[in-house]
Amino acid sequence: MIALPLPKPEVLGRRNEILAGLRALVPGDGVIGEPLRLRPYETDGLSAYRQMPLAVVLPSSTEQVAAILRFCRDNGVRVVPRGAGTSLSGGALPLADAVVIGMMRMNRILEVSFEDRLAVVEAGVTNLGITKEVEGQGFFYAPDPSSQLACMIGGNVMMNSGGAHCLKYGVTANNLLGVKIVTVDGDVLEIGGGHLDAAGLDWLGIITGSEGQLGIVTEVTVRILRAAEGQRAMLAAFRSTEVAGAAVDAIMASGVIPVALEFMDRPCIHACEAFAHAGYPLDAEAMLIIEVEGSAEEQDVLLDGIRGICARFDPISMRVATSAEESAAIWKGRKGAFGAVGRISPDYLCMDGTIPTGELPHVLRRIGEMSEEYGLGVANVFHAGDGNLHPLIMFDANDAESFRKAEAFGADILKLCVEVGGCLTGEHGVGVEKRDLMPVQFTAPELAQQRRVKSAFDPDWLLNPAKVFPLEGNGALSVAAE
Repeated sequence: MIALPLPKPEVLGRRNEILAGLRALVPGDGVIGEPLRLRPYETDGLSAYRQMPLAVVLPSSTEQVAAILRFCRDNGVRVVPRGAGTSLSGGALPLADAVVIGMMRMNRILEVSFEDRLAVVEAGVTNLGITKEVEGQGFFYAPDPSSQLACMIGGNVMMNSGGAHCLKYGVTANNLLGVKIVTVDGDVLEIGGGHLDAAGLDWLGIITGSEGQLGIVTEVTVRILRAAEGQRAMLAAFRSTEVAGAAVDAIMASGVIPVALEFMDRPCIHACEAFAHAGYPLDAEAMLIIEVEGSAEEQDVLLDGIRGICARFDPISMRVATSAEESAAIWKGRKGAFGAVGRISPDYLCMDGTIPTGELPHVLRRIGEMSEEYGLGVANVFHAGDGNLHPLIMFDANDAESFRKAEAFGADILKLCVEVGGCLTGEHGVGVEKRDLMPVQFTAPELAQQRRVKSAFDPDWLLNPAKVFPLEGNGALSVAAE
């Protein structure tokens, strides 16, 4: 089980005073303090861990966010920023003495420029909401995490989210032009803007993926892209996960880059087919979803090349979607995979590690062996093209030993990712889930330098504490030495 720092008694003892101060800054129903209304905020997408917060504040402007942060700094109150709560790494898990700042009311689209190919939006706008705003003019916003219907762009920036189409278009960092961020002192900083590269130090690179450690993003400027003429998806089914992994490596090595290249194993195929009725091959041990885009002629050329590569691995079947509806059904199954696996097991941990694609056969074999060793089922569904794994470890939340094994199994998978030359996370972030594994990837001097950056922005470590950086042995926050 993860450890959280002990709450500050002096903060808990002043709860009513703190609530009154927050209500003066955000009047009306913008401050939540009643236990029943706080309950939805006690966890995020990593629902195995829960903790009720001190309070929740729902600002509606950058000015209110700045005032809240100044108040919390002056009163020594910890702050946990939260978007839609879809984080799968515990990035928005509250603390008992922390104020959660929920960004869902800051949901306006402020500007769209088709000439400059950008949109300026508040942090609470959903990922898919950006595409919906611009698709009428033939544009779209490229990053597409599976939670894009609900997840918010501010959270995407904080976790550097990806998605199925990041193979061609990149993750959030590759589609981000600027942010407006509020520091713990209540200062409002504008970084980047309506141009490709900002002069000077790469502040945008530091902010992206910082998980709320350095400030709270309130506005985001993103690139919007022209949509392709068309796209087509195909399915390729194989007799083993290792063979499917080898096919992925061969496709990527060929220089043919599809828009998306997704992997599902047998448990996931069956769960998703029961949900989407997309015609998935139920006799396969593993399946690839491959999408290409462009003109009809370009699609034909790309698909012919990919079919030729897959044919070398003796596939059970290959099928190309013949209509937009068929492609949509194929993607419905993939996009709903995490929920569909709930048909197999109501409790699972969704891991997130990244490996070189050449290591896919070996890593998939080892995950299968670990599954046998731990006696826990695992369903694999992930972005195979860029090696971003998402093993879903199935366990019984009512059985403490089952949960302990699931945590250990997940840790071993992530250690394996680092061992083969990959890293602890691809798009879910570190949060509390991978926090204590950071020394597996980073040396002590590297972690110390990261903590110094954190301390420069947040000297008292009030912003999203107990995330990303390992705690000291006594449960205290591990801050950089002066």
